[in-house]
Amino acid sequence: MNFRLLIFSISGILLAGCGNSGMDHHSEHEDHMVQYTVYSDSFELFVEADHFVAGEPASIISYLSSVPDFRAVENADVKLVFLINGKEMLPEQKVSAGKGIYSFSFVPESAGTGILKYNISADDSECELLVTNVEVYGNHGELHEAEEHETHSESNTSVFTKEQSWKVNFSTGFPLKEAFGQVVKTTGLVQSLSSNEYTVPARTAGIVQYGPGGIYEGNEVSSGQFLFSVVGSSLDDNNFSVRYSQAKNNFERSSADFERALSLQKDRIVPEKEFLEIRNRYENDRSVYENYRESFNNSGQAVSSPAKGFIRQILVSNGEYVSAGQSLLVISQNSFLAVRTDIPQRYSSLLHQIKTARIRKINGNRSYSLEDLGGRILSYGKAAGSENFLLPVTLGIENNGEFIPGSFVEVYLEAGPAEESLVIPNTALLEEQGIYFVWVQITPGLFEKREIRTGKTDGSRTEVTEGLFADERIVTDGAIYIKLAQATGTLDAHSGHVH
Repeated sequence: MNFRLLIFSISGILLAGCGNSGMDHHSEHEDHMVQYTVYSDSFELFVEADHFVAGEPASIISYLSSVPDFRAVENADVKLVFLINGKEMLPEQKVSAGKGIYSFSFVPESAGTGILKYNISADDSECELLVTNVEVYGNHGELHEAEEHETHSESNTSVFTKEQSWKVNFSTGFPLKEAFGQVVKTTGLVQSLSSNEYTVPARTAGIVQYGPGGIYEGNEVSSGQFLFSVVGSSLDDNNFSVRYSQAKNNFERSSADFERALSLQKDRIVPEKEFLEIRNRYENDRSVYENYRESFNNSGQAVSSPAKGFIRQILVSNGEYVSAGQSLLVISQNSFLAVRTDIPQRYSSLLHQIKTARIRKINGNRSYSLEDLGGRILSYGKAAGSENFLLPVTLGIENNGEFIPGSFVEVYLEAGPAEESLVIPNTALLEEQGIYFVWVQITPGLFEKREIRTGKTDGSRTEVTEGLFADERIVTDGAIYIKLAQATGTLDAHSGHVH
């Protein structure tokens, strides 16, 4: 992809950043450097350079990251041209000091305002990035005068270098203005749908007899798979083998009578009434025998699974006596689950306005929307009970393997008219004693800890009501790493930059 992107560069005279960084302080151990940041759809380019003074050598260190994952771009072909006063200069490229780092050096010939033009080729894509407003001073006196009028970004900031951010999951982005409705946070219970569960009954009285391998709750089963037997031959008053033999004998006898009557009926030797009685007796005996044969053997009932799924609950023990009709076990498919939640009556006016919901496992990091889970709102309560004054809301979701029947989840019901709000991902939030913060990017290696006021949240996004603007880039993933580096005070004084 070829494109030309001209972005006003963010530049500022910052402390070198090579030092232990506290909340409100940066160590100063060497001359100041000038920094620029440019973005495209594919790359983030962070440039650190010596101040440019005509006739003096200067180094340019370029940190190239891919977007949106903000990983170091390795083995890219990076060419740099410096444009000033109508002339082109070709800085000399140095040996790379590390992955994603591209270094150059040159001696500017004259003072003025120039442009650093980067031509980048990586992974079959090409890009041209322009760093504008690059000042070249005529002498050190002009440089020192310019420094006196520049503002240093030191308040409540922390250094987190590109080399450090490349080693972890780290990304930045802008807050978004999105429609955000009323959110009701509650807790829900994951349940199996009754239509996806099968209760297997005993079709005869007898003793439960497991097979050699036994059966256990959680075992996956296929449709028609044999599970265990209900044996009745040892009971004097319930000898099933006798009844099975009787059913088989009756069927064989009535089958022979029906075949004989059928051949005689062609010659009209058997009266029509007698033939119908024989056929009716045959069909009855066949139904009884086939029912026994499919579900029973000579010892008793052969209990099998009525559907593919897993054994959710075993209701009887090996060797236990069961009566005909008694429930033996429950087979569940769990392809579709219900999430039952209850909300206070003060939200009753919002029930018919519920549009969607987000669901998150307790103490989980990821939340899912109903759309993600192929779900829908099954029902909501129209009245409160005498013992429970809460109103039920039931959601249906496809089972993606994350949710287990009987477990509890966090539910964020979204309802009401949506209003445009400034929202950020929850991964950008840091909380300290009930106060929320975000890291606002000053440069890709320097971040300001900013207190914000929050509003509604849906478990994935949070509304920001105060303290942040839409055009301020923040850390959206990996904010905790900056906090840890700040808290431990183990930031390597020279890990941030290459000199």
